[in-house]
Amino acid sequence: MPPAEAAPPGLRQLRVLRRARGDRGRALTLVPPSGSLAPERDSIEEALGIRFRDPALWEAALTHRSFAFEQGVEPTNERLEFLGDAVLGLVITDLAYRGFPDLSEGELAKLRAATVNMSILAGVARELGLGEDVLLGKGEELSGGRNKASILADAMEAVLGAIYLDQGIRIASRVIRRLFWPRMQAYARGEGDRDYKTSLQEQAAQDLGRIPEYRVAERGPDHQKEFTATVYLGGKEFGRGVGRSKKEAEQQAAGEALQRLTGGGAPAPAER
Repeated sequence: MPPAEAAPPGLRQLRVLRRARGDRGRALTLVPPSGSLAPERDSIEEALGIRFRDPALWEAALTHRSFAFEQGVEPTNERLEFLGDAVLGLVITDLAYRGFPDLSEGELAKLRAATVNMSILAGVARELGLGEDVLLGKGEELSGGRNKASILADAMEAVLGAIYLDQGIRIASRVIRRLFWPRMQAYARGEGDRDYKTSLQEQAAQDLGRIPEYRVAERGPDHQKEFTATVYLGGKEFGRGVGRSKKEAEQQAAGEALQRLTGGGAPAPAER
């Protein structure tokens, strides 16, 4: 994959309406296409360890389709998301192969899948504060879109695609290593974002001859639901979890139950 040091021809400059960071209640103000987004990029660029050369790429990476549709602007972040997904997959695969020489092909595939899933991407995006800067339509804004895992994960991939176009594969790799290597290590240690429900089912069948039973309660308005899941084994409560989706809550509950049932960092590989 050859590095692309500049934005491809045909990427149109984006002229959008923009809120000030963290100031969601005020009126939108017009941001001219001359590059006045730098103050709002500072904190995230510092966290990423880069400085965007082309502000239009940054703006495109955070433009959700709902905003583009309402405001009649383009492009959205969907093409950058497509590119970022490929860049992330390549770098994570390389890190997994070099960093964990004792893992089998199947184990490497599981590690990669666990590292590039929506939950992990959304978590990284939250740490960077991307949700504050994503440009959303009114409907998505009102429905809590700034904290939706799908929107945050897509934005994170789009940002990685933008970094690749703006600065090339070496810098994109460096950013990905910094953000994702600790999570890869955690997964390899048995921590992190695993499929706890499957693991619990296997462990419970082996140790107790039981199948986990989940009971889920929900509360809050439709646009801001909170789910609480409780998992039982043989009628006894073994774990509880809370999340913005039923799946997230059940995974947390299963993780707690698995830890109860079972009783229970190497440096990143060098860059080439």
